Amino acid sequence: MDTRFLGIDELDEVPSVAVVVDVMRAFTVAAWIFARGAEKIVLAGSLDEALALKERHPEWVALKDGPAAPGFDLVNSPGLLRTCDLTGRTVVQKTTAGTVGALAVKDASLVLCASFAVAGATAHVLRTRADEADEASEADEGVTFVVTGEDGTADEDLACAQYIARRAATGEEDAGPYLARAAGSRAAAELTNGVREGVHADDVELCLELDRFPFALVAGEEDGLLVLRPHPVPSPTGAASV
Repeated sequence: MDTRFLGIDELDEVPSVAVVVDVMRAFTVAAWIFARGAEKIVLAGSLDEALALKERHPEWVALKDGPAAPGFDLVNSPGLLRTCDLTGRTVVQKTTAGTVGALAVKDASLVLCASFAVAGATAHVLRTRADEADEASEADEGVTFVVTGEDGTADEDLACAQYIARRAATGEEDAGPYLARAAGSRAAAELTNGVREGVHADDVELCLELDRFPFALVAGEEDGLLVLRPHPVPSPTGAASV
């Protein structure tokens, strides 16, 4: 499997298959949103767009990075939303890096959004797609991992991307070194030390839970919006119960 690891600004063409990685915290949060029962997530391109969508659909739930703000119902923290009841709801998510990265590759044939929480399921989808291409004697499409944090240098995102790539290629990989890198990242330190706002004390721990959920996060266009939905994978994936 041919792989590339790029920051958002390094994307020079639309990839065929894109895996957008944001460990701390957008796509850990997205996984928890579905675990709490949401039907779908709409990825917004700006705060104004998120608020406009909320205004048009008052029953939707709007979520953003940072501290609470008027018009928004939730903040981008897995610890703060893990007890929310989102059954059947649509959540509009706007974050600094993760949603930006997903929108940058929205025209790819397959867009997966990933974190350690759904790493195994994401690798399963990539491996299955590669196996199907082999059986059909089709060329390797290649996978572009979009490392969203810190202009493509965020170690927690790069570690997660590299782990998923290795697991997709080999079926197995020791997660320990990758999780250790993420735990030692600048993002983890900022969350732990209160540098960022809208944070729960358990956020880092939750972002480092490997294979917490048995589904991948697949994004696709629906009615002109980029929509994220859970894609269950066959058991076992190593996922724990919610």
